[in-house]
Order: sequence, then structure tokens, then C-alpha cells
Amino acid sequence: MRNLSEQEQFWQGEFGNQYVARNVGQSLVSANLALFARALGRAGRIGSLVELGTNAGNNLQALHQLMPGCELFGVEINANACAQARALDIAQVWHGSLFDFPRDRTYDLTLSKGVLIHLAPELLPLAYAQLYALSQRYILIAEYYNPAPVEVTYRGNSGKLFKRDFAGEMLDRFADLQLLDYGFVYHRDPQFPADDVTWFLLEKRP
Repeated sequence: MRNLSEQEQFWQGEFGNQYVARNVGQSLVSANLALFARALGRAGRIGSLVELGTNAGNNLQALHQLMPGCELFGVEINANACAQARALDIAQVWHGSLFDFPRDRTYDLTLSKGVLIHLAPELLPLAYAQLYALSQRYILIAEYYNPAPVEVTYRGNSGKLFKRDFAGEMLDRFADLQLLDYGFVYHRDPQFPADDVTWFLLEKRP
């Protein structure tokens, strides 16, 4: 068995439970719906997707409303969050670390939203490999952006939040990826405020 990283144990435990309790509600789903409508506007048909780091399913709820015919899958390490996401009855949700999720099939879209920022930097290549290998065509990354890697104290905790150019690193790592679209959502947006997230839609070249 693989030993979980410090960050994985952190999100698997009580702090992860507290995060679940803080981050639920229709306003979050609405903001996500607006974000995904923009971020996937240039994508072709998406019949299946997998989200690495589903939490309680806010993103999956928005995606289900946006693309009701899409087959949804999620991966979540926190047991409480996984149970809540499964209870929505809109997706198949796998309980465990995104690093251990089996590559049994591919999906039209792989998604990471607010997850890569919380991974140990030395494990990012493995996360990139998962996003890439599981994707049939599209990869959507929605994270905190910074041109150079930087660590930020997160609710009094060190080693738990990192900003960097995740999409740029994936583009450098995989030669057949291209940048299809990108954008930013602002916490002062008058209609759909979000958490200053920068999103990047990548596509595998045929």
C-alpha cells in the first residue's frame, strides 16, 4: 500500500470535514455553473467527464445542470465529502486518492478545480499524468495562478496551499496538448462571485 502524503492525510481528516461543512450551498453551484458555461464554451460535445477531487459535489451539480446528458464521475479522498457527493445521485464517486484512481477507461474531459493547489509540489507530475492519461480529449484546470511557484499560508497551516502555472507545466510536459481557452473569475463579480480562480481548457491534438 502507498503511504499517503501529508496533504492527503490533512484533507482526509478533520480539516477536510470542516471544509465540506463550509463549502456547500446553491450560491456556490450557481457560481460554478457560470464558470463552467464559459470555460467549456469552445469545447465540442462532452459525453463523459471525471473530476479529480470532487469534495461534496458542488462542481458535479453545476455540470449536471449544464450538461444533463453527460456521464459524470468523481474522485474524493474525504469519506464525508464522498458520501455527500454520492447522495446527490448524479455521478459515480470513487472514494480514495486521485493518485490511486484506476485508469480503466478514458473520459471526454478530466477536471481539477481547487485541487492541484493543495497537493505536495513533488507529487504534481503524478497528478498531471492522471489528468492527461484519463482524458480522451479535454482537460480543464481551474486553480489559483501564479507565474512562479509560491506557497501561501492556508487558514494558519503551512505546506497546504501552493500557487503556480499548472496549465503551463502541463503544456510543457505533454507535447500534444494545446491551449484552447482560458479565463478568470473574480471574487467581486456582481452576479457570480468566485474565488479568484484562473481556468485553462486544454485539448489533445488528434
